[in-house]
Amino acid sequence: MNLYGIIILATLAGTFLIKLAADLLNLRAASPELPETFRDVYDPADYRRSQEYLRANTIFSQIDSTFDLLLLLVFWFAGGFNALDQYIRAWGFDPVVNGVLFTGALLLLQGLVGLPFSIWHTFVLEERFGFNKSTPMVFVTDLLKTLLLATVIGSPVLALLFWFFEHAGAYAWLYAWGGLMSFTLILQYVAPTWIMPLFNKFEPLEDGELRQAIMNYAAEVNFPLTGIYVMDGSKRSAKGNAFFTGFGKNKRIALFDTLITGHSTGELVAVLAHEIGHFKKKHILVSMVLSMLNLGVVFWLLSLFMNNRMLFDAFFMQETSVYASLLLFMLLYSPVEFILSILLQMLSRRNEFEADRYAVTTYRNGVLLADALKKLSRQNLSNLTPHPFNVFLNYSHPPVLQRVRRIGEAARS
Repeated sequence: MNLYGIIILATLAGTFLIKLAADLLNLRAASPELPETFRDVYDPADYRRSQEYLRANTIFSQIDSTFDLLLLLVFWFAGGFNALDQYIRAWGFDPVVNGVLFTGALLLLQGLVGLPFSIWHTFVLEERFGFNKSTPMVFVTDLLKTLLLATVIGSPVLALLFWFFEHAGAYAWLYAWGGLMSFTLILQYVAPTWIMPLFNKFEPLEDGELRQAIMNYAAEVNFPLTGIYVMDGSKRSAKGNAFFTGFGKNKRIALFDTLITGHSTGELVAVLAHEIGHFKKKHILVSMVLSMLNLGVVFWLLSLFMNNRMLFDAFFMQETSVYASLLLFMLLYSPVEFILSILLQMLSRRNEFEADRYAVTTYRNGVLLADALKKLSRQNLSNLTPHPFNVFLNYSHPPVLQRVRRIGEAARS
């Protein structure tokens, strides 16, 4: 075990223990007393179920993550990476093809091993709490569609990245960065019309009070809308949500059908005002830019560690390669990625507060956003009293209790 191996092993163990501590603190922070702010939407039975759901999810998550870590360590120290690499090399393909096969085999193995956990979570845990609406047919069809998309779209992208690093010389990382950024932008543009409909139905929101209210608000804030759709979220889950997707002419607002049935027109417009706030405040643009910059740094650092003999020795691999360099470097880079994820989630939480304030200050019934959030927290059995350390590590959104309080302050100011 050399220095690189020690760093990676320490990082894997350290992040696992940190997340375990956050989960345990989170369970201890669960208050048996329903917060006063939520007593108008929760009853004691709902609140007890939310805490049971928290405990069940936490236990499941810990079992899942422990199994994943142990599997990785066994595969690593049993020489699994080298055995797979040698097996694929024996077929005599080009290094680019070898890379696609090597990466695909590892992803497929990970998916197969994780499949029982996914089935248990969907058909046992989520079913127990009344969330699961998916059938075995829908579940299997989703898996097959995902596998098909990964093959048809993911394989050529991987092949192009490997080709750049094999043949493009010192600036390969720059070409790979530019290529992947271009692909990401194209995918975001076409996904709403070509990819997402493979999994869900998107029906235009019918004319009526809700559509008119949304269009009126959008006109007031000078936000052009090209499509308002209702998504059949109830096909898989009873949980509610709403989101924007795409950009340019393909930008869509999608409302889960489960969201519409549980909220008033004013609450739904307030939710969309929040989402429009993200666009108006440039949150989505900033997130995209930061993500692309991070990707550029990753590719540049990867170019410095390409075919690094010490890194391959840490994983007991006989021969170096571009494709294995990418995988092994990402394990080495994981502590940086862990820290960056914390910083980005801090930024995301700040943005959520800002979008909430935008909704309150631009929509005459913006204070109804608080009511919508409280109903969503009940519908989704959200944890109302998460521990601050768990929020710091894992939350992209502020705890709902904090958001409701901030919305009240903004409405009074």
